[in-house]
Amino acid sequence: MSGKLVFIGASTGGTEAIKAVLLGLPAGMPPIFIVQHMPEMFTVTFARRLDDICALHVKEAEDGERVQDGTVYLAPGHSHLSVQRIAGGGWQCRLARSEPVNRHRPAVDVLFHSAAEQVGAAAVGVLLTGMGKDGARGLLEMRKAGAWTMVQDEESCVVYGMPREAVNLGGACEVVALGDIAGRLQQRLAGARGAPAT
Repeated sequence: MSGKLVFIGASTGGTEAIKAVLLGLPAGMPPIFIVQHMPEMFTVTFARRLDDICALHVKEAEDGERVQDGTVYLAPGHSHLSVQRIAGGGWQCRLARSEPVNRHRPAVDVLFHSAAEQVGAAAVGVLLTGMGKDGARGLLEMRKAGAWTMVQDEESCVVYGMPREAVNLGGACEVVALGDIAGRLQQRLAGARGAPAT
């Protein structure tokens, strides 16, 4: 799994979907970056709650911090989150209180665009349940850059908005039921391709 980075975006219904995915993952995962549309007063509490119940360490991302394996970085509710390559090797989180994108800050598209630009084929992107279109174009950019991309299927979504938009744009390599996403992530990171769901 070494050298890979995982990027996850979600909105409506996303807190439970994110919890379901993270609970299915072991401690030895590569760094995971998450944008969940949520007011800033709730993101730190959400991160702490996930940290208490998951094998992975979950925290709010901090600007400039160097990322580590086994850690999940959640975008704080006040800032866009992106990832940046560090000279000499490794990655760091970047936060920006710039204008909303797709009416959101943090926006999934900001995170996914940075993944496409900075990480390319070493990235895996996941777009979960949510209303609207945030993340759809960014997931397409990730796929074009060589990343493996998956979206949550309609049956398991609270709102099949963001995933549908990604599918319609051609941004999804596969469509996966929520209960299978953690397993598929581990397979992809371990190099087992398998047959994509349709």
